[in-house]
Parts: sequence; structure tokens; C-alpha cells
Amino acid sequence: MSHTFTKNHLHAVFSTKNRARLISSDIQERLWQYTTGICRGVDLVPVAIGGMRDHLHILFHLPPSRSLADAMRLIKSNSSKWMNEQRAGFAWQEGYGAFAVSASNLDAVVNYIHHQEEHHRKMTFEEEYLELLKKHGVEFDPRFVFD
Repeated sequence: MSHTFTKNHLHAVFSTKNRARLISSDIQERLWQYTTGICRGVDLVPVAIGGMRDHLHILFHLPPSRSLADAMRLIKSNSSKWMNEQRAGFAWQEGYGAFAVSASNLDAVVNYIHHQEEHHRKMTFEEEYLELLKKHGVEFDPRFVFD
């Protein structure tokens, strides 16, 4: 697309199905690297990827040629397939959260993603996710966020 200029940075977050702790520390770095490869393979620009045993954070640039829903479907389906090749029984939750990030906040979000272990000494994934929804003004019914 000539004459199309964008810089759509998105912070996506999603958990394992039922928030099961399936991403053990011995496989985390390999999953983050594999997910980086998925992003690059579908024309996303990964900026930071990290998480914990029960969830994943991705900060990436979404090009104008790809929809968010399509990007998330490709990331989640391909990483789930790879995880199942490593260890059977893996699945991601059905949905995800995705939040726009301004250029001025990129460094803060990168730092946040790279320091998940520290962050989660203070709060659970559920608390973190609800905080992200509130911070970004997303309307939600708490009864249905984690179904």
C-alpha cells in the first residue's frame, strides 16, 4: 500500500485455558522465541514477548494489511500447535485483551512485559487483567471475564 503510514502498537494479553499453569519455566523462553517467529512470519513486528506459567503478553506493531483478530488467531493457533508438540494437552483461552500503546509508552510496556515475574509477586493474573481492562476504559461484566 503506497502512501499508507501507520504505527499501531498493541499490547495483547491472553491466558492458558482455565488459567492452567502449563507454561513451565523450562519452556518459556522457547515459547517466547517461537511466538516471535510467528509474528515475523505473518508480518507483525514483535517488540516484546513474555509472561508467566499461565499467560502471555505480546507488544507488537500491527501493519495496515492485517486485522487484529486475524493476527491473534494466527499467533494463538500456531503457538498452541507448537506447545502441543512439546507437551500434550495445551490450549489458550478463547479470547484475549488487546490495548493500544502510544509511542511515548513503549519503553514502559516493554519493561512491564520483561519483568512479569517481579510484577506477579504483587498481584495475580486475574488482578492484572482486570486492572488492564479498567486502565484502558474497557467496559466489562466481571462475571464473564474469566469464563
